[in-house]
Amino acid sequence: MRLNQITYTDAKPVDGYGPGFFRIGGEVFEGAVLTGPAGPTNWGGYEDVQPLLDLADEIDVLFIGTGKDMTHIPQSLRTQLESAGVGVEIMNSPAACRTYNVLLSEGRRIALALISV
Repeated sequence: MRLNQITYTDAKPVDGYGPGFFRIGGEVFEGAVLTGPAGPTNWGGYEDVQPLLDLADEIDVLFIGTGKDMTHIPQSLRTQLESAGVGVEIMNSPAACRTYNVLLSEGRRIALALISV
């Protein structure tokens, strides 16, 4: 078996999560969080659109974790992101964390917006 070391870019992987928090790059964030090329930061949720739009030139896809269960995001949010040229993938937060980590390890241009579980 061949083992490869995973090397991340400046973005940090999701190390873990639990009720009300995420651990990203060893740092704990409570509540909703946004992470991508510039690293993790607290996020205001679906109404806090501008930080997501600011990523448009840096990413191809934004994964949105909708909490414990997969739910729809507001249509206006999806429309604004897609109009800015950002692909949007919706899934529950645990699946979004796993998918983000895998694609981050491949060097993809991605970001992750999470609602806590």
